[in-house]
Parts: sequence; structure tokens; C-alpha cells
Amino acid sequence: MQTSSDRHEYPSHWEADVVLRDGGTARIRPITVDDAERLVSFYEQVSDESKYYRFFAPYPRLSAKDVHRFTHHDFVDRVGLAATVGGEFIATVRYDRINADGRPASLPADEAEVAFLVQDAHQGRGVASALLEHIAAVARERDIRRFAAEVLPANSKMIKVFTDAGYQQKRHFEDGVVRLEFDLEPTDRSLAVQRAREQRAEARSVQRLLAPGSVAVIGAGRTPGGVGRSVLDNLREAGFTGRLYAVNKALQEKELGGVPAHRSVRDIAEPVDLAVVAVPAPYVPEVVAECGEHGVQGLVVVSAGYAESGPAGRERQRALVRQARTYGMRIIGPNAFGVINTSPEVRLNASLAPEMPRPGRIGLFAQSGAIGIALLSRLHRRGGGVTGVTGVSTFVSSGNRADVSGNDVLQYWYDDPDTDVALMYLESIGNPRKFTRLARRTAAAKPLVVVQGARHAAAPQGHAVRATRLPHATVSALLRQAGVIRVDTITELVDAGLLLARQPLPAGPRVAILGNSESLGLLTFDACLAEGLRPLPPLDLTTAASAEDFHRALTKALADDRCDAVVVTAIPAVGETSAQDAALAEALRSASASAPAKPVLVVHVELGGLAEALSAAASTAPQAASTAPGAGRAPRPAERPAATVSGPSEASPRLIPAYPAAERAVRALGEAVKYAQWRREVADPGKVPEYEDIDEKGAAEQIDELLSRGSGLTLAPEDACVLLGRYGIDVHRALPAPTPDEAAAAARTLGYPVALKTTAPHLRHRADLGGVRLDLTDETQLRRAYTELTDLFGTPEVLRPVVQGMAPRGVDTVVRAVIDPAAGAVLSFGLAGAASELLGDTAHRLVPVTDRDASSLVRSIRTAPLLFGWRGSAPVDTLALEELMLRVSRLVDDHPEVVAVSLEPVVVAPRGLSVLGATVRLARAPVRDDLGPRTLPVV
Repeated sequence: MQTSSDRHEYPSHWEADVVLRDGGTARIRPITVDDAERLVSFYEQVSDESKYYRFFAPYPRLSAKDVHRFTHHDFVDRVGLAATVGGEFIATVRYDRINADGRPASLPADEAEVAFLVQDAHQGRGVASALLEHIAAVARERDIRRFAAEVLPANSKMIKVFTDAGYQQKRHFEDGVVRLEFDLEPTDRSLAVQRAREQRAEARSVQRLLAPGSVAVIGAGRTPGGVGRSVLDNLREAGFTGRLYAVNKALQEKELGGVPAHRSVRDIAEPVDLAVVAVPAPYVPEVVAECGEHGVQGLVVVSAGYAESGPAGRERQRALVRQARTYGMRIIGPNAFGVINTSPEVRLNASLAPEMPRPGRIGLFAQSGAIGIALLSRLHRRGGGVTGVTGVSTFVSSGNRADVSGNDVLQYWYDDPDTDVALMYLESIGNPRKFTRLARRTAAAKPLVVVQGARHAAAPQGHAVRATRLPHATVSALLRQAGVIRVDTITELVDAGLLLARQPLPAGPRVAILGNSESLGLLTFDACLAEGLRPLPPLDLTTAASAEDFHRALTKALADDRCDAVVVTAIPAVGETSAQDAALAEALRSASASAPAKPVLVVHVELGGLAEALSAAASTAPQAASTAPGAGRAPRPAERPAATVSGPSEASPRLIPAYPAAERAVRALGEAVKYAQWRREVADPGKVPEYEDIDEKGAAEQIDELLSRGSGLTLAPEDACVLLGRYGIDVHRALPAPTPDEAAAAARTLGYPVALKTTAPHLRHRADLGGVRLDLTDETQLRRAYTELTDLFGTPEVLRPVVQGMAPRGVDTVVRAVIDPAAGAVLSFGLAGAASELLGDTAHRLVPVTDRDASSLVRSIRTAPLLFGWRGSAPVDTLALEELMLRVSRLVDDHPEVVAVSLEPVVVAPRGLSVLGATVRLARAPVRDDLGPRTLPVV
């Protein structure tokens, strides 16, 4: 517990764990009066040169007055932060609020002077950059808008920290000092810099876990079969290229299974990069302390007994992560299955998988060990002797993912030259906002295929995740918007992964079908239509077709400009021999080589030897294990010709994926077609339009005034209409009608014809229940309708009837926006009515929405044809609808206090539209953790 330094309480929310440039971690926290000894010790370890750069003069030691000054802060006008590892300071930063004359000041002064000091042994790790992000966030919270820093010209490292941060800044030189001034408002460039640093640091932290130079297995027993011993044996048998150690307190031997053995990791003379922890949970803290003191860089904790076991285990898990981060270590697990890296330079199998997967270019991530086993097994069966060698680059099974998560692994895969396709099994998404951001960036470079478990149930007990109010269908839609290939089963995950790893992306949805079975060809044709593809009529080569016939037909199909992909269907001939299998496989391979830009898939039915022959035809059969650089791997992307929207290039072996059923092949192809289309569209994402009639300032003032009455309020109809009007959204006027006479007066005010409708919650927006009367042309009809409604549904007090002028006829739609605490702001669109709600026919996009997003949103629902003249009806004004959605998006994006907007119904006519109902909800702006400084998730 930290002691408050001065007049304000200790700001615990400023504490954060961060990943540094080299992949290690540090803790950032406020400096308090309890830190006097730490500060003195830290200063003694700083070189004289660094001290000179900090104080502009020789300053060998801190005086008692200095120590008091640097440890006593009010957390408003004077703030100090420290970066710590192992509880000791490695760097400090401080700001002091100043006035225009550079003297100490308080509010309303909004400028502060900032200064850093980094221990020499930790310079170059990105500590100062991380501290700058955090001290800037603190300053903004305390109404400081600008930093000033004075730096000696020779202190080029510190000048670079400021200039590289991405803020708008001014620089001038006077009295031998460089003075830098910069605004603290985040800019596009500062956010880009921050996220680039985040990516490099998190990728490096995962690389340290996947490519260690040395591994210690702690808990490896004498008897084969235990968890620790199994991991040790798997590492040894995989041919790990680094140093390997067995650690167990009970060991007296100097060797275990041919591996050097020690009683403690402290007894190992050499550095240890990675420790695999396989001891009972009560003994793990002692092991972590020993690893931290020895300088171990990361941990894979396979031990169970943590959050998956209940509340006590969850607290044990939190303590584990806090302890590891104290020493700068990252954790995979606990309750992890392990990690694998098939690179010949590493050959790491620090997992419970008994066999090392074949080397390949598919990255695998699974939160579940059981699913991880299933994925490795299926890829082993189908990626080896079955359909050509398609193996794994890296594999991570994160278990409870208390620290390292799928987000971290995505950061690593993004620029990993050995991974072309990423496959992920997720049971929970801890930070959906960050995941969609990382997924979009990754998917723009390489395919990302995801299957999500626990879709209709809570996340596994071991996963600590923030709750989301969004239904699974909405989350899936948002992932697809980010370029993620969403599938429903691990079978589909492997099917899609094999296609994307082996074949180029299709240029369009047109599919040629050929084969020696008419029935199988028709099944494939139907499957293509069901997936939204455009198949050409199947070509039946008859059962008498030879390998030469297949070669000729495939070559012709690939040369046809009317097709973008080819599905080959094949059934075995009676008495078919392995030689005939090999001939057919070679015929398909050589024909596909004639058109390397078009994907080819094979649907086979019980073909004993064809799939194996396809593997042999590609000349990539498994090789004997080798530690020679580059052995057993496909060419790296840097070694291949550049490609745009494509899969494996011509330099890669043409591996033709084979599927046992037409629908599986076509489903994988359909996902590839949609992904290729997304890749083309993401190159031009559109723009967020500017509208001159938007009154952003007026809206902000109105929101502040409304929130002064209380937070979490649904606006009165009049206030909602005014707020929406400031963004150019006009709501059709409706007047209350608590009595028949007031209804008649309202109709006279609005002018006939009018509509009479109830606004009671149980009848609102349910025209199908009869709570609406339209086209009332005079007072007689209005009074009759009023009587009918009250006779049918209850008193006016219950019904809350209103009178509204008739709008032009059109298609009733719904536009909504909501801020989800985990995913962020989401815009949704669909047609109004019970049928659309029942079928879940709603499309979603993340805010801010671009003009391209709005256009695709209108066209994404299944009932979209009703907007475009279905069955001879008049097409409606979709451009006006798109503009409405863009304006709603702007409102929510500009004012995060607007946490929900619902426009229902929005009647879209052939010309223009009418918003007939609007609900707006306000609340205090939620914290945007994606715009703040880099931090690891709080445990």
C-alpha cells in the first residue's frame, strides 16, 4: 500500500504494467514519500554523464532536500512516476506545473515542465518513451495541456524521445539549451507511434517465449510420464537447438534423461531464457521468485489449480501474474498446454504434444489444450501424407491466458516471416476493441481465421474478461468487418487454413467445376450457390476419364477468363492403382502450374492414394529432421516475388488441398472469396464525411447541461429532437394526445392526414399488434380510432397515445448506435418489424463509420432487396439512408457521452426519409483505454 505524498489521495489508477522494447516488462507507478531509499539507491547507480544531462552540472549525490522534493508530490501540480523492476527504480519522470514565466503555479496554468532520468543499464529499452506516454496521460487528467522540456544539445537520446513521440511541438535554442514545447492532445501521428511501439514490444515479448536460447523445465521428475518429465522429453526429442536443463528439488542426480539436472534454477551457471513451470500451484510462487532473481525472461506455467478452480484459484492467479511482472517476466498460462516453434533454428516443443508438428507456415493459437491437441492432430493428418505438406510455424496454447493472450500472439504473427496464415480458437476475447484493431491490421497482411467457442455460454471460469452486452452475432459481424474469417467449427478452421496456406486468393466468385462424376459435380454446383458463389455448369469427364483428360480439362478451365477458381471432383476407378493415383496427381499439379493466380481445390471420395500422390507431386514430402538453417521450411515471404491480393506465390510449391466432401471444399472457397474481396476493399476504406450544418459545440454544451441533472438518463423527446437536430437529423414531430379532444387539437396543429399511435413500452414499434392507425383524414376518423385503441388495449394513461403527421410511404427501417463497454461504439441497421428481429437480420459496423461502411451496411442485410425495387416495387432513397447513418455515427463518435441512440422507425421513401421515433440516452463518458498509454491488462 502506497502512502499519499501530499494533499491528494494516492492515485492507484495510475499504476500500470508495460511491455518494453526488448519484450521485458516494467511497472509504472507514482512516487511517494515511502520511496526515499529506493530513489537514493537508484540515483547511485546512474552514471555521472546521465546525472549531468539531467541537472546540467555535476551532481554526484542527492541532498536530503532533493530527496524530499522528489518524493513529495501533490499529484496535481507536482507528479513523479517511476518505472520499477523487482521493486527497484530503473527510471523516473516528473512534471511541475509552471506559469508563463516558468515559475511554479497551480490551476488555471496549463503548462508543465517535464524531466526524465533513466538508469544507464536500462537505456535503449524504451523506458523513457513509455514513461512519457503515462506522464502525458496523467497531465491531461490534471488539466495540463502542454509540456516544456529543457535538454542539453548533447543529450541526443532524450531529444529523440520527445521528437519521436508524435506530438505537435516547437523547438528553440537559447543559453546553450534546447527548449522543446509540445501539446499533449493525442494526434493521429502520436497514436500511430504509440501503437507501432506497442506492436514491436509485444511481438518481441512473445518472440522471447517462442525462440529462447535456453529452457529449464522446473518440476521434471525421475519417472517418465509426469507433466514436467513429459515436457522435458518432448523438448529433447524435438531436437531443441538451445541449452536444456531439468530442475527439481528432489533430484540428487546431475543428469536426467541425458539433460543436465539441478535442484534449483539458481544453481544453473548460464542464463535461462524460458522456464516451463510444472510444479503444484502452492510451490509456484517460490519457483517464480527464483526465476526472477536468476534473470529468466519468461514462463510457461502448465501447473493447474488457478482461476479454473474457483475464487481462491483466481486470487492465486492474480498474485502469480503480479509476481512475475515484478521481475519483468511474461507468462503463458497458467493451466497451459505449452508452446511450439518448428523453425529449424529453434525446434522448440515446450508442450505436452508428444510429437513435433511438421514445419510449415500456419500459426496456431488455442485457449484450450484439448482443442489445441485436436488442431495439431488434424493438421498432422491432413497436412502431411494426406494432402501435401502444410505444417505449423508456431503454436501457442494459453490456458487461462492470465497474461499473454491472443492479442499478443497477433502482434507477433503480424510481421513474423515464417507465418503466412493465422488460425485461432478463442473461448473469450478479453479486449474486443484492441482485438478488432489488431485483427484488421493483421488481416490486411495475411489471412486470420477464427473459431469462437462458448458462443452461447459464459467464458470458461479461468478467463478473466470484461463483460460485453453485444450478442454473439454482433461480435461476429464486427470481426468480419475487421477482415477476420469467421468459421463455426475446428473442421472448418482447418479446411480454410489449408486452402489459404496453399493457394492464391481468388479474384472473384466465379467457379469452374469439372470431374469424373456427374452427381458429385452437381452437389458441388449446389454448394457453390448456397455459399453465394457463381458456379459455371459442371463439366462431366465421365468415369472413363484418364489423367490426361483431367490435365486437359483443368488447363482449359484455368485459361477461361470467366472463372476465378476451379473445383476438381474425382471418384476412384474400379481397380485403380497407386501408379494411376500418382499420374492423376501429377496431371492436376502440372495443369494448375499453368495459372498460378487461380486457386484449385480437389473433392475426392475415398481415394486411397490420390491425396498422398498430390503430396508427392508437389515434391514437398517430409524430410528428415535437420538443424541446418532453412531446412524443412518453405521460402520466407522476403524470398518470394511480391504479390498483392494473393496467397502462396509462384515460388512456393503448388500444394492442392483435397477435401472429402463438396460442401467443405466450397465453404472454404467461399470464405477465401469473401476475404479476397475484403482485402481489395480495405485498400480504399472510404472517409468520414464532414457536414457543414453539424453544430458540434452546441451539442456538447447541451449534453453538459443535461448531464448536470444526473448521469444515466434517457432524454425527453423534446431534448432528443433538439440534440439530433444539431447533427442534421430531423425527427418527425409527434404531439401527446392524452384525451380525444387533445388528439383532435394536435391533428389540427399538424394538419391532416395524421397517424395515431401508442407509445406504451409493450406496444411501441409493434404495428403488427394493432397499436397504430394510419391515414386518418379528418376528426371523425381520428376520434373513432382513438376509441378503438382504448377499447382494445386500455386507458390513455397506459397507452400514452400521440398524434403524428403522415410521412411519405416507404420501407420501415431501424438505425441504432450503442457504446459497449468492451467493444466500443457500434452502429446497427436493419428493417423494422418482428420478422427482421426474429431472424436476427441486422448488420453492424464499428464507429466511426466511413461512407464505404455505410454503403455496405445498407446492402449487408438479407432483406436488402426490399430497398432496391424487389418484385417491381419502387427503389427507395438509400443515399439519404446512408447519410443518416453517417450523421448518427458522427454524433456518437464526437460525443462519447451519447451511449445509445435508437431511430425507429425510419421510413425511407423513393425520395428522402422520415425519422418517426427517436430515443437518446446519455451517461458520463466511459474511459477509452485504447486511447491512453500502453498498459498490460490489470490483474
